[in-house]
Amino acid sequence: MTESSTHPVPLTVHVPLDAGRAYDILIGRELIETAGAQMAALGARRAAIVTDENVAALYGDRLRESLERAGLGSGVVTVAPGEGSKSYAGYAQVCDGLLALKVERGDLVVALGGGVVGDLAGFAAATLRRGVRFVQVPTSLLAQVDSSVGGKTGINAPLGKNLIGAFHQPRLVLADTAALDTLSEREMRAGYAEVAKYGLIADAGFFDWCESNWRGIFSGGPEREEAVAACCRAKAAVVTRDEREDGERALLNLGHTFGHALERLTGYDSARLVHGEGVAIGTALAFRFSARLGLCPGQDAGRVANHLALAGLPTRLQAVPGGCGDADALLDAMAQDKKVRDGALTFILARGIGQSFIAPGIDRAEVRAFLQGELAADPRP
Repeated sequence: MTESSTHPVPLTVHVPLDAGRAYDILIGRELIETAGAQMAALGARRAAIVTDENVAALYGDRLRESLERAGLGSGVVTVAPGEGSKSYAGYAQVCDGLLALKVERGDLVVALGGGVVGDLAGFAAATLRRGVRFVQVPTSLLAQVDSSVGGKTGINAPLGKNLIGAFHQPRLVLADTAALDTLSEREMRAGYAEVAKYGLIADAGFFDWCESNWRGIFSGGPEREEAVAACCRAKAAVVTRDEREDGERALLNLGHTFGHALERLTGYDSARLVHGEGVAIGTALAFRFSARLGLCPGQDAGRVANHLALAGLPTRLQAVPGGCGDADALLDAMAQDKKVRDGALTFILARGIGQSFIAPGIDRAEVRAFLQGELAADPRP
């Protein structure tokens, strides 16, 4: 892409999938203004934007104007903000809206928003006319560093999170980091839980960097682009080796077994708990559980919880507004986790910071005893 002086050249992370499915992630400021030219380069003539009411008010017109400047016809499907739209009803609404716009297989579905919109629009694109091309334009930190990359799409079911879905890779990801300037502090903190996660999985050096530079990510310094690019490179490498989560890609779910259970038990009510907050609590729990099992040094578990708390994230079950039920309720919610095999729980645990691993067949009684202790523990980090 040729950029003018007003649009700095973005960072690029390449996702080298086979069979002509490779794509680029572009990371930088003001990418929404140049999105139309990028999408026209994909050979599309029309693009249908899927977004939520809040994001539409901020960026909907800017994206449509960019598409029009590039000669692309466009339409918009708008859903209510929040996890409630990532449902059977929300999926039907988006599909019906795209069909009303007469979206064809050669057109583009453009997900403009956070993780909810990306997952929902991606799943609609995966299934509409048995597969329509789509582009991710993530506007939250969480979506830019994690959910917009890798092709996981889907919706929630009453029995659990992300249980209905498909793998459907985007053709392009445009991570406009200027969009993060409009996020609330809570949304930035929630996204940061996924940033820290990448260091905790397999890159202790990146976690060290996060401990020193997290404030720059929040304030919009160059650290923001560096962090997004680092996370995208890490995820792209894993996705290229294990696209459909048959092995190591499950490591990206560090903290999510606990976190998804908490989201289900709070009814996906974002006023009580958003995804990144669930991941933060779940990550702290995963490290404390690892320490309890003698796998991880206790000081590493404490360091993880202390850093997440310093960034303003919850790290204890008692931090969930309105409570999260007892140990048995949590276990029942975990039983719907996608990593369950033959009824046995699988967790992502750690031998230390940057040393996470897949731990299948964890004894339910051990988990129950751990959760009971956590519920009765001092609620401080």
